[in-house]
Amino acid sequence: MRQFLGTILERMMKAWSWVTLIVVAILIKLSSLYSGFIEQYYANGIYPVVSKVQRFLFGWLPFSLGDIIYGFFIIVFLVKTWQILRVLFKRRYSRELFLQGLKQIIFFFLFVYVLFYLLWGLNYSRKGIATQLNLKMSRYSVGELDTLTNVLEQRLNYYAALVEPAQRDSFYKKRNLFHESYEAYRAAVGKYPFLNYAPRSIKPSVFSYAGDIFGFEGYYNPFSGEGQVNTTIPVFVQPFVACHEIGHQVGYGKENEANFAGFLACRLHPSPVFRYSVYFDMYNYAVNSLFRSDSSRAKQYMHALHPQVKKDYDELKRFFKKYQNPIEPVITWIYGKYLQANNQPAGKRTYSEVIAFLIAYQRKFGKESL
Repeated sequence: MRQFLGTILERMMKAWSWVTLIVVAILIKLSSLYSGFIEQYYANGIYPVVSKVQRFLFGWLPFSLGDIIYGFFIIVFLVKTWQILRVLFKRRYSRELFLQGLKQIIFFFLFVYVLFYLLWGLNYSRKGIATQLNLKMSRYSVGELDTLTNVLEQRLNYYAALVEPAQRDSFYKKRNLFHESYEAYRAAVGKYPFLNYAPRSIKPSVFSYAGDIFGFEGYYNPFSGEGQVNTTIPVFVQPFVACHEIGHQVGYGKENEANFAGFLACRLHPSPVFRYSVYFDMYNYAVNSLFRSDSSRAKQYMHALHPQVKKDYDELKRFFKKYQNPIEPVITWIYGKYLQANNQPAGKRTYSEVIAFLIAYQRKFGKESL
């Protein structure tokens, strides 16, 4: 493996390759400063073509090719780390060996950087879904947040009473979950053309059990165009997680926008399970935000929840408590820094900023639209 990778890198690391990567990286950085340019020529031009080609090529595979690629590079990283440690331990290192290794590392990360942003990452710099819906994004009052929480709780309690155990259990079959997630976007595209999603490529994560330890529910692989769902999390949250990841696939990089895209699609699905899933998630963001401003009012809402919702809250708490570990906070911190580096200054809190989209949507279309 060492010789194979060394040969590949040596063939790639020609002078013209360095120049090309550096020039493209600079152009990526400069273009990301102009959201209008990105929106018109990348998000609504280049990216839809790239993503459809990716999903056409790899979506039919019954497994996640992207996870296999990640797994391969994890093995390579471990092998390389072991080799470096062995060289250091035996004191066989030299200045020439150090510089050669450093050169390979810089080239690799530069190549990954360029590929990542060309295939998907520039979506972090687009104008986004608020512009597409002509929403006025501005500060909201505690009263508006209270109204939103009230509406979301009503919806949540309503669908909690409608969901039957057999309906929920049907989504333990991942084929059903992913097919219906696709159908959610098919239902939404008539009202929101920018949510067009075809062909589909949403799959269970190979690393689902690792995800429980590291604290992720799903993720998007920009190198293969596949959306992955951690299918070990409680089944009632999986429909919205799948729709969130599809939100990334249709071109929304920021987590609040992917949440909002998932909301728009999920709430139009005829299945009460899907609607319950999205309102469970949105209500959770809303009531937690309200708690920071008016804890007594938030507690009143929590007491008024349907028994099934309370039961699901308890299940979710037990699930997260079961997998608490010292690694997760470190991963969360690193991921938060990654989000901040990609136009999401709130870091992990960006997910909860979907509340601003919901309130702006409520202002424009009325609370009944929620």
